[in-house]
Amino acid sequence: MNVTAYRRGRTVRTIAASIVAAAALSLTAACGGGGDGGSDNADKANSSATAPASSTDEQGAGKAEAGKENQADTGSQAGNGSQADKGDKEGAAGVKDAKSQAQKSGGGSEAEPVGDCDINKTAITVQNVKSPINHMLLKATNKAGVDCKLVGYPGLKFGANAQAATPVNEDSKPQAVVMLAPGESAYAGITTSAADGSGAEGGKVDSLEVFIDGSEDPKPVELPGGSVYVDSAAKVTYWQTDAQTALTW
Repeated sequence: MNVTAYRRGRTVRTIAASIVAAAALSLTAACGGGGDGGSDNADKANSSATAPASSTDEQGAGKAEAGKENQADTGSQAGNGSQADKGDKEGAAGVKDAKSQAQKSGGGSEAEPVGDCDINKTAITVQNVKSPINHMLLKATNKAGVDCKLVGYPGLKFGANAQAATPVNEDSKPQAVVMLAPGESAYAGITTSAADGSGAEGGKVDSLEVFIDGSEDPKPVELPGGSVYVDSAAKVTYWQTDAQTALTW
């Protein structure tokens, strides 16, 4: 009985020890498995937490770089625009200066002002006409090599004893100043005396001096036939571009 009881007690202890050992092994395995799983989950969590942060940083850095590039592009465009504007302004100023210099040197595109005709370079003649009666025609031809203008009307001094120039017929004033190219002529009609004999202080004169605007000295002009009858009705027209118009008055 004692031996049997002893064996049974030993067997029970052995079984209990085996159960304890098995439980210990199971616990160790469970702890080891839980440690590995916790490490994996922690790594995954860390990875999950790190990934967005890294992505955000990269996106932020990308945006910052894009912002810098945009600012650089904007600055470059603004700079280029400013340089272009500056270049345009400098170019326009250069063209203006070039035109100014060309005009000063006589090479400008703008026409030079036309000066008064020089009496010493103007051929002046006078002739009798059949109609109207008591009229003569004065002709002035530009003999200079450049254009010139005849302003107003010719000043006439009939005879050496004339006290005043022959008055002008105001009705004959043209709308524009007469311009003469080289070789061209202008005309003025001269009424020598009243057609009905109503003029006073009449008499024959044997000389005529002609003045033109812009010249101080007169030019002597030979009278047809050497003399002409002149009275107080004498008048002269403004310069005209053709003879027919000059003899209208």
